[in-house]
Amino acid sequence: MDSALIPEGAKRCSFPKFMIGIALVGAVLLWGVFAMLLCWFKGLNQTNMNDYYGFALWIWADLAVIAVGGGAFFTGLLKYIFKVDELKNIINFAVIIGFICYSSALLILAIDIGQPLRGWFIFWHANVHSMLTEVAFCLSCYFAVLTIEFIPNILENRQMNKVPFFHHLAHNMHGVMAVFAATGAFLSFFHQGSLGGVAGVMFGRPFAVREGLLIWPWTFFLFTWSAAAFGPCFTLLVTKITEAVTGKKLVSDKTVHLLAKISGWMITTYIIAKIIDTIYWATVTAPSLGFKISHFYSNNAFYGYWILFTEIILCGVIPGLILINRSTRENPSLRLAAIILGVIGVCLNRWVMVLQIMAVPVMSFDTWALYFPSWQEIATTILPVAYGIILIAVTYRYLPVFPQEQELNQPQAEQ
Repeated sequence: MDSALIPEGAKRCSFPKFMIGIALVGAVLLWGVFAMLLCWFKGLNQTNMNDYYGFALWIWADLAVIAVGGGAFFTGLLKYIFKVDELKNIINFAVIIGFICYSSALLILAIDIGQPLRGWFIFWHANVHSMLTEVAFCLSCYFAVLTIEFIPNILENRQMNKVPFFHHLAHNMHGVMAVFAATGAFLSFFHQGSLGGVAGVMFGRPFAVREGLLIWPWTFFLFTWSAAAFGPCFTLLVTKITEAVTGKKLVSDKTVHLLAKISGWMITTYIIAKIIDTIYWATVTAPSLGFKISHFYSNNAFYGYWILFTEIILCGVIPGLILINRSTRENPSLRLAAIILGVIGVCLNRWVMVLQIMAVPVMSFDTWALYFPSWQEIATTILPVAYGIILIAVTYRYLPVFPQEQELNQPQAEQ
């Protein structure tokens, strides 16, 4: 039925089977849309946010998808600016994943502000003294950059590419993509950093506050570093999931090993900086404000020392060591374990920097304020996941996302 739109020579499942899969995921998406409409029409009383948690699950999800979406800007920087040509085999998919992550982040913000019709206030009545204003501007601009980077892939659809104008437009856009890659890296550096900077300058929250360089707390740099380090892990993880679902090899081992190696060294250097930052905070910054490290990890039912160990050692040191060592990196099972741990690690870091900050008591009469989201918050957080699955399915079916697909699956096709 849709065979004329499928890339020439590529094999895809039947259209009815494809639509059944889309319908199943679409049902989850509609559940999220229903919850989103409840939040818009009835207000934020649909959530479990309160005076302690002025922002909660949504902002964690927002920071998490922005962090894992960092694979797009970092891979683009490597491919177009540093001329790592091998990454041409995965850059299209990295851009699509980044597009999904950043559009999801904007969607989450549209839900979180409660009155989306006033979203334009951010731009027209900008608070120039707020880091969040810079985040909003850079996030929107970088999403525009990702859209531009995504357009050539759309124009290379089998039917659209037959139109001379679209064919030449796609070719010319590829030729100037380095400009957009550099612009995207610049924008992403600042909005990733500012998300960390917001936490680092919260002097009323000793768990978050950090020393820094001039006006920038160390969390500004750590957030950017972690996105560049762990973002490629998410790209590799989604690629592996796509290969498992389709039953095909989509990216060569050479490309996977290279990106995993780069990610491994970024993770290792980041985690060294993170350990130094944590030790300095625990031994100097927190005590100078009248707190011991035990204050932040005891007398509560959830945030024990285990969460610090999990983030830094289990999901930082271990995946870093696995990916920088060739023998372990080229072991498929260990590599998969490392990239899963890496993705969990960066998401856990964002959880801690959003939710644990709010949970820790800062007054002597306060107690730990633990939090559990409402079903509306959970549904709207799952909404972008369903949307991402659908977009990946559609782009994989109709666009030439993976340049090596036919080459890598040629023996299978001949059998």
